[in-house]
Amino acid sequence: MKIEPKIRQNICLTAHPEGCREQVREQIAYVQNQPALEGPKRVLVVGASNGYGLAARIVSAFSCGAATAGVFLEKPGTATRTATVGWYNNIALEREAQNAGLVAFSVNGDSFSPEVKNETIQRIGDELGPVDCVIYSIAAPRRIDPETGQIYSSVVKPIGQRFSGKNVDIKTGALTDVVAEPATEDEIAETIKVMGGEDWMDWIAALHEQNMLDRGATTVALSYVGSDITAPLYRDGTIGRAKQDLEATASKIQHRFADQDVQAVISVNKALVTRASAVIPTVTVYISLLYTVMKRKGLHEGCIQQMYRLFRDYLYTADPKPLDADGRIRLDDWEMREDVQREVVERWEQMKDAPSQQVTEIAEFRSEFLRHHGFEMPGIDYDQDVEEL
Repeated sequence: MKIEPKIRQNICLTAHPEGCREQVREQIAYVQNQPALEGPKRVLVVGASNGYGLAARIVSAFSCGAATAGVFLEKPGTATRTATVGWYNNIALEREAQNAGLVAFSVNGDSFSPEVKNETIQRIGDELGPVDCVIYSIAAPRRIDPETGQIYSSVVKPIGQRFSGKNVDIKTGALTDVVAEPATEDEIAETIKVMGGEDWMDWIAALHEQNMLDRGATTVALSYVGSDITAPLYRDGTIGRAKQDLEATASKIQHRFADQDVQAVISVNKALVTRASAVIPTVTVYISLLYTVMKRKGLHEGCIQQMYRLFRDYLYTADPKPLDADGRIRLDDWEMREDVQREVVERWEQMKDAPSQQVTEIAEFRSEFLRHHGFEMPGIDYDQDVEEL
């Protein structure tokens, strides 16, 4: 079966197993070419199959030599349909870990559910021992309450007023106007329920209760702030409220588990191409412009570079870089530089007034978006049939 990218409404419906394997190998090669880090030895990554979560697991394993456990929700392939990209990423990571003599296991299931938490922690006890690092990297559309069965759904909406912005078609670069109505109070509450800090706390509590959280463990939740361009829909909207709740949970975890000397911190990361960012109006356009500016200035980083810098400069160093006024790690520091943001805003204003209604900078976004799904990877013959899905 020949596999080609199929993109609908900025969602890629296919993934290439050989290409996914190659992009995982590429990330591993990056960290192996950097100085090895003295970091954690037993790591749990919740949301481990893509983007930042995958990169954090790679840094833990292939730079720090850690045994790793990953939790995610992905789908295997069928006779007529490819698996999801995270499924292939995980197969590639576990094979590479095994070849390197590293312990790595994964649990595929709903990370919100008590059953998946218990299964994961049981396997941690059997195969790893108490974890000394927990990375929380979840972006989910919904959550099911295990006690009531109620389904909570997250939405990307503004709060208090209608939002008018721009969206771009990844395939064509065509620019369109988008309008989003303000969220209701129920929608705000449900988004916080899904994307806030409650589940992060639940994971740490479950590990602690089953004696699988090492004394002095570090736990990091990944967040995003963003620019003034994206603020009305993102940071000042429903997702922003959820991120505020997530960030507030860090101090709650430290207080609740002070007897274990648990260190909980938020890492505010750079805007990058991910499956989640590709479907958020305005954010796709913003990232396209941001990439152009940051690459020209030599400041661009991908997920793997960001996660390596997180471990090297903040988490596992005798001289960590300072946190911001709210006690957060700011890996978005280069993105938020005044000169970078000024040029992005200038390009944004020019684009809005352009008669062509095309985003010429979309090529960079499209290329990385496809690479995330295993396409456009050097050395892969995409004309060859793929036998195993």
